Amino acid sequence: MTAVVLALLFAGTSAVIAAGRDAAGDDGATPAPPTAGSADAGFARDMAVHHQQAVEMSFIVRDVTDDEDVRRLAYDIANTQANQRGMMLGWLDMWGLPKVEAGREPMSWMTRGSGAESGSDSGSGSGHQGMDMDHGGNGHGEHMARDGSLMPGMATKTELAQLRAARGKQAEILYLQLMTDHHKGGVTMAQGCVQMCAVAPEKALAEGMVAAQQSEMDLMAHLLEARGAKPRPTG
Repeated sequence: MTAVVLALLFAGTSAVIAAGRDAAGDDGATPAPPTAGSADAGFARDMAVHHQQAVEMSFIVRDVTDDEDVRRLAYDIANTQANQRGMMLGWLDMWGLPKVEAGREPMSWMTRGSGAESGSDSGSGSGHQGMDMDHGGNGHGEHMARDGSLMPGMATKTELAQLRAARGKQAEILYLQLMTDHHKGGVTMAQGCVQMCAVAPEKALAEGMVAAQQSEMDLMAHLLEARGAKPRPTG
């Protein structure tokens, strides 16, 4: 396990350094790093928060079930998303940007007409026009944030309390359903970064998130079916 942790730390450090090089430019020029209103910064901030809850839920279920399949999935999600969260927070530090920004709504960087497009706050994402949230597909309207959750897909405080109180099969089903919802919201946000982010390593990370989380959703659907359950309806 130590080797796995060291490998994750090395990969995360390399990605942070790569993002710094990308922002600094390789042709001798020194373009400005992403600004607070850019898609790059918005994605890093919001996905770091999103990931933190996935890690929390994974540690919760690990302690309330003995099922090896669910515990293995939870371990993989916790390790992967903790590592990715570290990369994104590292980028924000490298860009000299705050990890939390008061007064800016979560996922506002994805909307057409956000600060990612305007004037001096355009940053590295100034060439993008934002995502059209009025239509289906990649807009986060498909998985709107429910009452009590910060962003689409995130569990409410009540749902987290239910997960902590559950045991065995009940906990497994609830975790798989909550994490499926969580991944749906995460995939939507990552697709936004793929379209709008300008820093190449960050776009590559987002593309990897989309592929990995879609694969994990397939696995979770299978695990739910084996327990006589299914993902919760979207809406």
